[in-house]
Amino acid sequence: MPKTESKKRTRNRLRRLPKGPSGGVELLLIQSVDDLGSQGEVVEVKAGYANNYLLPQGLATYATDHHKRMVDKHRAALLKVEEARLADLRGLANTLGRQSVTIEANANDEGHLYGSVGAPEIVAALKKIEFNLREDQIRLEGPLKELGLYTVTIHFHQK
Repeated sequence: MPKTESKKRTRNRLRRLPKGPSGGVELLLIQSVDDLGSQGEVVEVKAGYANNYLLPQGLATYATDHHKRMVDKHRAALLKVEEARLADLRGLANTLGRQSVTIEANANDEGHLYGSVGAPEIVAALKKIEFNLREDQIRLEGPLKELGLYTVTIHFHQK
């Protein structure tokens, strides 16, 4: 007798899952899942996939109205933080755009450098004037091998 009761409970629990427009289970992803979606997205999956993998692994939770509102509030807060960060980066870019840096290197009489100047040397020169950047932020078409004035592109953000 107890087995039939537990089956009924399981069946009732499956019926109460939030259904999507296609009849699957609507879940809110807590973590990004390959081939399914990224964190914070509402996805629709089959009940077996939800109950046997996503929910027990802690990768998703039920997509209730409460959870959706919490995610929307969290996204709004993250958007504000990202906008503030972008404003700071724009200010840094404007300051750095007016900056001139001199890098000393050995060269022959024709102006050809014995070595070359690349991203590591540019980052070191910028650190001397208190701009901390990473080498992967410096965009060069190739190493600088001759004396002269160069404009270097610095990549701060995707936007």
